[in-house]
Amino acid sequence: MAGQKHTRVLIIGSGPAGYTAGVYASRAMLNPVLVQGIEPGGQLTTTTEVENWPGDTEVQGPDLMVRMEGHAREMGCEIIGDIINDLDLSKRPFTATADSGTVFTADAVILATGARAKWLGLDSEEAYKGFGVSACATCDGFFYRGQEIVVIGGGNTAVEEALFLTNFASKVTLIHRRDELRAEKILIDRLMKNPKIEPLWHHVLEEVVGENDPKGVTAVKVKHVDTGEISEIPCKGVFVAIGHAPASELVKDQLELHHGGYVKVKPGSTETSVPGVFAAGDLTDHKYRQAVTSAGMGCMAALDAERFLAEAGLAEGDTTLPLGHGAPENEGV
Repeated sequence: MAGQKHTRVLIIGSGPAGYTAGVYASRAMLNPVLVQGIEPGGQLTTTTEVENWPGDTEVQGPDLMVRMEGHAREMGCEIIGDIINDLDLSKRPFTATADSGTVFTADAVILATGARAKWLGLDSEEAYKGFGVSACATCDGFFYRGQEIVVIGGGNTAVEEALFLTNFASKVTLIHRRDELRAEKILIDRLMKNPKIEPLWHHVLEEVVGENDPKGVTAVKVKHVDTGEISEIPCKGVFVAIGHAPASELVKDQLELHHGGYVKVKPGSTETSVPGVFAAGDLTDHKYRQAVTSAGMGCMAALDAERFLAEAGLAEGDTTLPLGHGAPENEGV
């Protein structure tokens, strides 16, 4: 789908923040366009049981995102399956170029690109990605039925991955550099009570060991953080679950960032350092990183965009907004 398309509000990203922004922007009659990105639905599409979404005692992550996408479409949001590769925020209208060749112009932009899995950066990790090394248990766990696997990490992501993988694996070894986990207490309790999970404290992954014919993982070498002693653990799968990094590549040289790459917003709003550009969800949230807070920020971003356009006096189809024009500061901030 090549060509050019103008919209009053362009939403980039399709997790809880993006879809919620689509719902609210549609209700405000802004006729938003949402470009889904490389992972439609965001991180929740690789999550199984979600127990902290208000109104659902338990819901599958992919099912929740399908519902949210449907809600945004029903409200009138135009949702496009494409990837934005380039974004120019230096002049108005803002310009976004998609993988398909389509060029989008927009009076306001809502960034909801979320975050992506972090990797350890080992050569052996890279060598076996897709051949036994993964960052998504829900994507790849079923390949390891009856096998021994390891999970690297100590936060919520690692504990959730380890618990999920017990549905398939005969044994899950959780490797953590400390002697205590940083996950929620309820998750730690479940993990410690699960007979299939064995924590290995004070260790880090040193090397992924495998073979090439056929290509696959056979073991991992781990190092004790205090003694430096190297030991080997047989396994068929390695799941790296050490957290996520904000997907801010599109704007890293255009917007003010902080805390290692998160987009900085003004307190009490979703306004970024460029007037007319708003950010919501895990892209800007280095503290909470929850689906419900992402959705709340998506709502805020749409309301902030509506207010910005109204106070700028920007009628639909008018792209003459001066570059220096921005919405006034929020009262009370």
